[in-house]
Parts: sequence; structure tokens; C-alpha cells
Amino acid sequence: MSAISVRNVVKAWGSTRAVNDVSFEASAGRFVVLLGPSGCGKSTTLRLIAGLEQVSAGRVFIGDQDVTDLAPARRQVSMVFQSYALFPHLSVAENIQFGLKVRKVPATEREARLARVAALLGLDQLLERKPSQLSGGQQQRVALGRAIISETPVCLMDEPLSNLDAQLRHEMRREIRGLQQQLGITMVYVTHDQVEAMTMADQVVLLRDGRIEQDGTPEQLYRRPATAFAARFIGTPPMNVVSMPALAGEGLLVGVRPEDIRIATGDASGIEGTVENVEYLGADSTVSCRVGAATLTVRASRVAHLAPGTALRLSWPAEATHYFDAQSGKRVERAARGVAQFVA
Repeated sequence: MSAISVRNVVKAWGSTRAVNDVSFEASAGRFVVLLGPSGCGKSTTLRLIAGLEQVSAGRVFIGDQDVTDLAPARRQVSMVFQSYALFPHLSVAENIQFGLKVRKVPATEREARLARVAALLGLDQLLERKPSQLSGGQQQRVALGRAIISETPVCLMDEPLSNLDAQLRHEMRREIRGLQQQLGITMVYVTHDQVEAMTMADQVVLLRDGRIEQDGTPEQLYRRPATAFAARFIGTPPMNVVSMPALAGEGLLVGVRPEDIRIATGDASGIEGTVENVEYLGADSTVSCRVGAATLTVRASRVAHLAPGTALRLSWPAEATHYFDAQSGKRVERAARGVAQFVA
């Protein structure tokens, strides 16, 4: 049974469809990420699941119940927003318990739940503080605690880490993922950051212009992108997707990931290129190479010495080549004709 089922959901404002015929299933206990650029419909989709927006068409199920027309309070979900939405005049303990108090949960049960959640999130020593006395990471934990204490089987998160610095985001990613696995709850998490999606998710739903571009595991999106858009969106640096008629023929785009390309100089086999720019990153470097009319990005180690204008040769395994239709952008399955010669 799916914990969440979104079926042909549409959200329209006039003639504009922010969410356009979106369908996906989130199995119980899974960490599902709605990923995509700004304006793709991911936050709107989350709000439709939560009941904060009314669907224009389609149905939303939570468990085996059709909740499409139910108020948010009756959907048995908790939510964490981008802004932590903490009450500044209430203590940490009062903020965490606020929802339980509104629902008139007995005081003894509220205190018992608070103790469990505070211990789980490391907030035991902060319960009497006000939000202004907390760091960004501590405020995020309080927002998480308020969601967890409700003990709902589904938790929805809308870009909860975007206000944190890079190091703290890295730490909180691990904490949220570990918490979700420990509690066994179903989590739907919205982000524009593909690193967050790849490191946290069991399932990634990649959205573009209100439609689903690809729905699969992080590995599936990385190894077999369904479209040129998915190929470019996933990966750091993103996949090279270029027109190379000599390799693919007319009407097709060639895709190859920067980490699959090898650099050689001298009389080595491969295609000829010229260094345009090198970005030194420490453990490796990102090298931009001009190949005919195209530019290929290469992720390689120990090449920081390459100067702009250096001639080189690029090669990659035939099985690392991806093909996409130049018009539709959809993946094309075909033999890697013309690429085998570039295998070093």
C-alpha cells in the first residue's frame, strides 16, 4: 500500500497550470524528494498533498483514504516549512508542544512525548530557551520536533535547509535522513538542490514546468536519465549534452558525464580538443575543453597544470555514452556506434 498516491493532479490559476497532470506513488516508510528548478511546481505539489491548496483536477490519497476534499487538519500529516515558523514569545518546549495543546492532548501525554522528542533531537538542555536564543540549526531541530511530536505517519518538508550555511546543511541532511529511517515515517521533501536529493532520497520525482520529467531512484536518474533535462540537472558537474553528428548522426544529442571522460596528450587515441579553462578544486579539477563547435566539461584529477590553449585528446568508454532526441529531449536507446574508437 502507498502512503501517498497522487493521481493525475492539476493545479491551475486561470490558463496557467502550475501542476499539470502529475502522478506518483510514495510507499510507506520511504524518503521521497520532489526535485526541480524554481517554478517547476514542486512546492505547489507538496501544498496540494497537505491540503493547503485545492486541486483543480485529480485525486490525492493518503493511505487508503481519498483526502482530496479534506481540510489539512484531517489529513494526518505534519509539515516543516522553509521558514521555521516558531512563535518568538514561546519557549522551545511550548513551541514543540503547541499542536498537541491545540488538539487538547492531555498534559501528561504531552510531557511524555516532549521528553522523547527532545532526547531524540538533542534539545534536552534547550527547552526553556526562546527561539531568539537558538542557532539556525537548533531552530531547525525545534521545527522538526514540532512535526515529529504529532506522531503522524507522513511528514512533508518544504526546502527546510535553505536558510542554513553549507556546513550546517550537510550535517542536517544526515540528521533528517537518519531520523526518518529511525522513526520509519514517510517523508516527502522539496528541494532545488540535486545534492540533497541524491544523498537523502529513496525516490526522486524530478519536475519541470509542472510535469514529471523522471521518477526513480537516485541511481536511476544518474545512470539512465530519461531526458536531456534530467541528464543536465543531475550530477556535479552536470552531464555534457551536445550535438556531435560525427558520433550520433543527425537529430541526436550525445551525453557523457564529466567524470567518465579521460584526458591524454600527445599521440593518444580519442577526439581532439583544446583547453579553455581549468577550475582547481583540490582533489580534482574541472576542465572545460573546446571540441569543434561544442564545449565538453571534464572532471579529472592531477590536471591543474593544464594551461588554456593546451591541445589534448578526450576519450570515454562506449557504455558511458547516452543519446537523446534533439527535438523532444527524450532518451534514445541505440548501439554506441562510432564511440568504441574512443575507448582508451
